[in-house]
Amino acid sequence: MTYLRWARTQWDRVGAWVCVGLGVLALLIGWRGVANEALTPQQLPYIISGGIGGLFLLGLGGMLWISADLRDEWRKLDALEQARRTGVDEPAS
Repeated sequence: MTYLRWARTQWDRVGAWVCVGLGVLALLIGWRGVANEALTPQQLPYIISGGIGGLFLLGLGGMLWISADLRDEWRKLDALEQARRTGVDEPAS
């Protein structure tokens, strides 16, 4: 299976990793901006954009990862239900 095909079928996991990566990057950029400024009013834009934006992206990445796991669980449950209806002992993977 090619990487592009895998990324299309696992779009929520790919999106989760992208959001987590961007969130960590935003937090690091915000931290660096705060560390370079001495006055609090000059630090606030970095805290707002880097801190809040980074936390939002981390939360979104976590939500997408949970969504992917739930989708896998529903797929397994559907396979078990289908196997029960057809009377097959082992569900198809």
